[in-house]
Amino acid sequence: MDLSSACRWQPPASWRRFTVVESHTGGEPFRVVVDGLPEIPGETVLERRRFAMDHLDDLRRALMWEPRGHADMYGGWVGPPTEPDGDLSVLFCHNEGFSTMCGHGIIALAKVVFDTGMLPRREGDNLLRVDTPAGRVIAVASVADGVCTRVRFRNVASFAADLDATVEVPSWGTVRYDLAFGGAFYAYVDAASVGVELDDAAGLVAAGRAIKAAIVAGRSIDHPTEPDLGFLYGVIFTGPPQDPAHHSRNVCVFADGEVDRSPTGTGVSGRLALLHARGVLDVGGSIAVESIVGSVFEGTVAETTTVGNLPAVVPEISGSAHIVGRSELWIDPSDALNPGFFLR
Repeated sequence: MDLSSACRWQPPASWRRFTVVESHTGGEPFRVVVDGLPEIPGETVLERRRFAMDHLDDLRRALMWEPRGHADMYGGWVGPPTEPDGDLSVLFCHNEGFSTMCGHGIIALAKVVFDTGMLPRREGDNLLRVDTPAGRVIAVASVADGVCTRVRFRNVASFAADLDATVEVPSWGTVRYDLAFGGAFYAYVDAASVGVELDDAAGLVAAGRAIKAAIVAGRSIDHPTEPDLGFLYGVIFTGPPQDPAHHSRNVCVFADGEVDRSPTGTGVSGRLALLHARGVLDVGGSIAVESIVGSVFEGTVAETTTVGNLPAVVPEISGSAHIVGRSELWIDPSDALNPGFFLR
């Protein structure tokens, strides 16, 4: 048997091909698509996101859903920057659609960009300017012995939108939550208040879906300056950390019932905004937040600002990512299960 023939084999020219670099940040997957995508028009990343939503959703499903992905897959489509001083742009995608910002994705993207040589790297700090649908994000990748060991990034301005709101949720009763924006809007719920454990993924998904649906049905979610950002992305359940040296634990249920394995970079950004709004965390103050699998992000209130007429903070988030593989994915046009499916 010639096993090497499988390495030499090439699919028919009629098949679509995509080259991806597989990575994870704190356990959360990030599939970086580096080849095979069509050119996506748009002068801003939000315009490109709209185009992808309207015209390229079959590719998102093919790259995120089974059989090439799974219900909790996450990815990024790398493109040219939209600003003259930018390094690249990215469209974030998941099981439900295209998100507006992703913290774990920024960390993984910086790891992939510098470790694979997409951009030149040097020992010490390496700057990466990323244009996202939510705005410009600046990441700094720390490189030692030629390897990116940690990434920190300045996120888009984040703000508390509502404190101590309540919603009636069928089967769950009255649920108290805070609403904050950290690149996307999240409802923050104390896990104990709704009787779910932070290691019970199935229970968190059930509660998260129900709470999200009730909030969306009962109120509008409005961004002060950009209508495309005005939607509820997920529910973040909070609770005490496993390590007493850390501040707390985050478990984010987002999109169509996805569970973030990382502490959620945009979610930690929103928590910083909430803690600052409550007078608990000043500029320069930091917290360490755990995920459902025990990985940790550190978040710092770097400075204050405003978004529209709302007080806001500029968060700095740090964490580490790992590359786990490189793949060529194919789409056979005769496959009856195209573009894909997912099961729970």
